[in-house]
Amino acid sequence: MAQDWRLFQGGATDPHEVETWPTAPPWRRFGDDARRRDEERGLPYLISEEDRDVVNMALHLHRPLLVTGRPGTGKSTLAHAIARELMLGEVLHWPVNSRSTLTEGLYSYDAVGRLREASLKRRADETAGSEPDIGDYLRLGALGTALLPADRPRVLLVDELDKGDVDLPNDLLTVFEEGEFEIPELARLGEGRTIEVQIAGSREKAAITGGWVSCGVFPVVVITSNGEREFPPAFLRRCVRLDLKQPDERQLRQIVTMHLGEEVGARAQELIADFVTRRNERELATDQLLNAVRLRSSGVRVDQDVLDKLFRSLNEVDAQ
Repeated sequence: MAQDWRLFQGGATDPHEVETWPTAPPWRRFGDDARRRDEERGLPYLISEEDRDVVNMALHLHRPLLVTGRPGTGKSTLAHAIARELMLGEVLHWPVNSRSTLTEGLYSYDAVGRLREASLKRRADETAGSEPDIGDYLRLGALGTALLPADRPRVLLVDELDKGDVDLPNDLLTVFEEGEFEIPELARLGEGRTIEVQIAGSREKAAITGGWVSCGVFPVVVITSNGEREFPPAFLRRCVRLDLKQPDERQLRQIVTMHLGEEVGARAQELIADFVTRRNERELATDQLLNAVRLRSSGVRVDQDVLDKLFRSLNEVDAQ
């Protein structure tokens, strides 16, 4: 029956336990299924030959890759695809928002926490030599970690830079050009001092001497933008630009098949065609199609009403 999929009924329904909780889609697995989620990221990345060559230009020129395109075109996923194929380790992720600053991307220093710890030690009559190690209160951000010296580059995803402060792109210029930055709190300790600080995305620490971090090879920097505003010409000049187009019907079939299997993909042809028609009229993202196909493959009757709810335009606002 169509109502079988409705776990929640509302109204005066008596409390009831769900015997079998719905299996999560591959892209929504957490906890013990983290490994399977990572495998999902390892799926082949669909890209045209022209776009592939733009990516390779950025790699050869050691320049940031500025990726634009509508939601659902695979901008963020591209960074993971590059890291997986070229075996460059885990992607370092810096999600940008309106409060993001260059310093946040480089490092953070918990001065208040260190001062509190020092005060507690003094109260306990501990010796002056037991002052808290400054390295325990410093942590490199995603950008700072990507700039650590290494033989092979790390992949850094700077996500949705257009949501950041208007000055952030210009603030990044010097770091991108010089490939190094200073941590003043460590530089004040003297040129010969080496301090270990924690790095982003790991419990490991890195040794920093003299307060300077200088990369050995420029990281693979993938910057995404939804086109909410223009960037300064000086910033654009230092980037290789890639504009990803919406996947066509053939590519959508491949995406559905990769994520949900051959059998599900074969049964989704009509749904894919309907999605393409709707996308020509309003702004839709590919994951909305995946959600609809997933529901149908789970036994849910995906009728017109359900489709209208799933395929709502990304720009649609509820009436108040």
